[in-house]
Amino acid sequence: MTKFFEHLLNVLRGDDRFFSVDGILLRNAVYESAMRMDEKLLRLLLNDDFTREKFFADIDGVKIFDKLAFAWTINNRQFLPDSYTRYANKIGLADERDNFISATGNVSLVFPYKDCVLEGGQTSDTQKRNEIFYNALLAHDDIDRLLEPKVFVNATRYSADDVQPAENFSDADNLIVKGNNLLVLASLTKKFAGKVKCIYIDPPYNTGSDSFGYNDRFNHSTWLTFMKNRLDFARKLLSNDGSIWISIDDDEGHYLKVLCDEIFGRDNFVATVVWEKKYSPQNDATWLSDSHDFILVYAKNKSVWRPNLLPRTDEMNARYKNPDNDPRGAWTPDNFSAKTYSKSGDYPITTPSGRVVYPPKTRAWITNQKRFQELVADNRIYFGKDGNGVPAIKRFLAEVKQGSVCKTIWTRDEVGDNREGKRELLNLNLIFATPKPERLLERILTLATVEGDLVLDYHIGSGTTAAVAHKMRRRYIGVEQMDYVETLTVERLKKVIGGEQGGISQKIGWKGGGSFVYCELAKQNQKFVDAIESATDDSTLNEIYRQMIDTGFISHKVDPAQIDSTADEFGALSLNDRKKFLMALLDKNLLYVNLCDIDDAEFAVADADKQFTRNFYFNNDITSPPTARASAPKPTTAVTVRL
Repeated sequence: MTKFFEHLLNVLRGDDRFFSVDGILLRNAVYESAMRMDEKLLRLLLNDDFTREKFFADIDGVKIFDKLAFAWTINNRQFLPDSYTRYANKIGLADERDNFISATGNVSLVFPYKDCVLEGGQTSDTQKRNEIFYNALLAHDDIDRLLEPKVFVNATRYSADDVQPAENFSDADNLIVKGNNLLVLASLTKKFAGKVKCIYIDPPYNTGSDSFGYNDRFNHSTWLTFMKNRLDFARKLLSNDGSIWISIDDDEGHYLKVLCDEIFGRDNFVATVVWEKKYSPQNDATWLSDSHDFILVYAKNKSVWRPNLLPRTDEMNARYKNPDNDPRGAWTPDNFSAKTYSKSGDYPITTPSGRVVYPPKTRAWITNQKRFQELVADNRIYFGKDGNGVPAIKRFLAEVKQGSVCKTIWTRDEVGDNREGKRELLNLNLIFATPKPERLLERILTLATVEGDLVLDYHIGSGTTAAVAHKMRRRYIGVEQMDYVETLTVERLKKVIGGEQGGISQKIGWKGGGSFVYCELAKQNQKFVDAIESATDDSTLNEIYRQMIDTGFISHKVDPAQIDSTADEFGALSLNDRKKFLMALLDKNLLYVNLCDIDDAEFAVADADKQFTRNFYFNNDITSPPTARASAPKPTTAVTVRL
């Protein structure tokens, strides 16, 4: 049980109505008292500084009791050993008052950990993590620290002619960041909030066989929490006329739709695109062979966002001919009658051959008789080669929209498929399990952006989004926490700068050029996480532990003296259990160095990294950021750690 609940229990002990004779909290009694605004309960809470701050808002000197927050706390599983919400064992659809949709028409997605923040620090597909879920109400200070802007290190600028350390960062630069994507997004928000025109992500689909391998018996809930935390920041980063495009499949697609309705607003839902990702059926499929993925499309503000038109294809233009050598160019005949009947459009027309024709039954001509004569005089009416046909109006290619409205079904012939995406990488001597084809991203960026717009992909993977954005002269930010970002993503972009001719290069006339900046989040305890996960023997773990005590930042809840007193028990643990134990000792809020700690000698940030970080956040202002906040206090009473 946390100190928060211990304190709350002590406050509630001031009223014997809330406890049984054997000292057990009577939750229902507390809950009912809160709902009826019981005066004695309110006085108990108001007389304690801690509970007064947590559950009362001060409005013009009047204290207003937040009974819903208090009731949630009373019903929360934090009163038990594990930190879950009161829906810890349920997944369902409910409204904002937690009533299931059987009793309401308002829909929201409720799942365990919904009110939590999942750090999600997996850096390779083989890792299995027992993640910490920070409860938003109870651990808001921890969450604030976790999501503070971070320090960047190892900044490198790649261009066609040179690779050198990056000393500064301008708004025109492209950026690839290695690090936990939640923490990177939180950092980017300081500089780019409201500036990103298009976000595309291809997140883990949570199929059981993809890269979402976090240890949790609520895997579905964990995935939703993982997505929600990051989408909350994505919305902040989008410009008012921006849009987000999310690839997903049937496993989580419908839950993700409801989650996005909640985050972006149901009124801002644009469409679900169906992408034909494969052509051949899977003959070993047990049920149906899936041949498509979805792309969910949301606008930040649908009332102002509009997609661009797609370029006209040669096939579309081929329908236009010029059989009469009209000086206005190619044209195509179009129906001169309309479905809706009008008396002014119901009149006889005499063709050049002398035949009299009328509009079809229940229809009418599209113009009145006077306007028809004007069109004839302007050579805009066509009666066929022999002048005996039903009149048609000439639609000139030069006068039609220089583009076409996009449909929601995208075939592999139009935008490529999975096989094409893999082939594009193989041609670059690179390998990735599930790359998207460049033509797919070209379609998205054509609809959602113009040259110079800023594009973000915080699951950058093999780098398709960045590669296509670079070739299409969009600015881009890519984020990847997996270790392959240097050997795959960066290498691909170096080839793009060099002028590689795969993907869409030849189609758009790409010849190379441009640059991008690569940097990493400055690791602190993440260094120990990496070392613990890669350790293969006891002596290595023992050395890691000594370094953790000397130079790491272990949790302020842990007393090293208590750990040392149990050394024999530690030695009896298996290698995996020792790893779990050492992971538990680390302060997870210090995995990476916060911006406010950039000048703290304990973190030993190099001068070059300080220069780049300050330039990134403060443009050319290289003065020190705000003074670091005080670290979390050490406990006054030692916490015994049992192995």
